Amino acid sequence: MTKQNIYLSGEYLKYNPTWHSEDSPWKANLILKIIQRNNLHPTSVTEIGCGAGEILSQLHSKLPDNVTFTGYEISPQAFKLCQQKQNERLNFKLLDIFDEENAFYSLVLAIDVIEHIEDYIGFLKKLRLLGQFKIFHIPLDLYLLTILRPSPLQTSRRIQGHIHYFTRETALATLKDAGYEIIDYFYTPSYDLPTKSKVKLILKWPRKILYFLHQDFAVRTLGGFSLMVLTK
Repeated sequence: MTKQNIYLSGEYLKYNPTWHSEDSPWKANLILKIIQRNNLHPTSVTEIGCGAGEILSQLHSKLPDNVTFTGYEISPQAFKLCQQKQNERLNFKLLDIFDEENAFYSLVLAIDVIEHIEDYIGFLKKLRLLGQFKIFHIPLDLYLLTILRPSPLQTSRRIQGHIHYFTRETALATLKDAGYEIIDYFYTPSYDLPTKSKVKLILKWPRKILYFLHQDFAVRTLGGFSLMVLTK
């Protein structure tokens, strides 16, 4: 089974029944942060691989009434979850955005997406043409602990569908190689998200303290961070 097929067959839903909706308010607030600190005023927002649609639903409630939202999703199971959230300004499509004619938006979101895509460079080059500004959220799965103890990478590959692994430097270099102009970026620490993982609970305070002392060193050694990036 290819990695794309796990989203079509229901395999991904089996491991992730909420499609990570519980993390969506946190992610939406971080998206708002990078929008606001760069003084963006989008009128049309799309999310590629929108999952259960909760990020767009959160943004819909917080951005002005003149903004429209469109989510694209290839998984029938996730699309069924999205449909419950639709309204006159929030629309979802069971469709690959690259099959949509004349698709163009003032802001394109790819939140925790490129690590799932087999040809992620080709994906990024095509995505660049679909909007004025793009926001990426990219897990930084490569750090000292995952190099010394590779089982977390194997678990994320099997359960979360991650097939590419990034550091801050390789994530930004990938976007530049695909033709993007980097406008802004910052780390997003996930240690405050609810978790049942004993390892994450044990590492929460060491990560938090080390991040306070030296952000880059914390990200490279203890991990547990992603990168939010605004591009053109």
